Amino acid sequence: MIQHNKITRSIFPGILFLLICSSSCKNDPKTILSLTSKSQMQEDRAEDVTILYSKRGKVEARLFAHEFIRNEFARPPYTDLKKGLKVEFFDDSEKVESTLTARYARYYEKQGNVLIRDSIVVVNKKGEQLNTEELVWNQNIGKFYTEKFVRISTPTQVTYGDGLEANQDFTWYQIKNLKGMVQVNKSEVPQ
Repeated sequence: MIQHNKITRSIFPGILFLLICSSSCKNDPKTILSLTSKSQMQEDRAEDVTILYSKRGKVEARLFAHEFIRNEFARPPYTDLKKGLKVEFFDDSEKVESTLTARYARYYEKQGNVLIRDSIVVVNKKGEQLNTEELVWNQNIGKFYTEKFVRISTPTQVTYGDGLEANQDFTWYQIKNLKGMVQVNKSEVPQ
């Protein structure tokens, strides 16, 4: 009886320890996969980022983004700008010609294209304002495109349509499928 009691005393604490450990350490496979997934490990992340774009030594644009996520190993590689962004476009004297704000953008560096979505507002130095939900900005040729609904407010009119092509500083634009134009007094232009 003494021998059996010694074995019970030495094995029981070990079994109890294993039971406690196995019951308290539960890992959700989905959680583990999300923490160790290949795509997550390949992303570069930053918050509150400012980026200057320049050509031939002249600053052409300044970008502010609240969340910057770059995935170099995706096909094609891209950078997501989430939680809001603002872009200021400069003239040759480095004065702001126009600004663009939106909630989201995805930049494809190799192609020079930026897909911009959600609550887009572009304002030029004349005070003309474009509102739309989606734009493609081709950096190589300095133009914006969309097939979505657009609204352009100027000091004297509001114009609506589907589809738009515009230059980068928004001093020239063409609405592809004009739906309507409303003349207004300067004080009556909706914001």
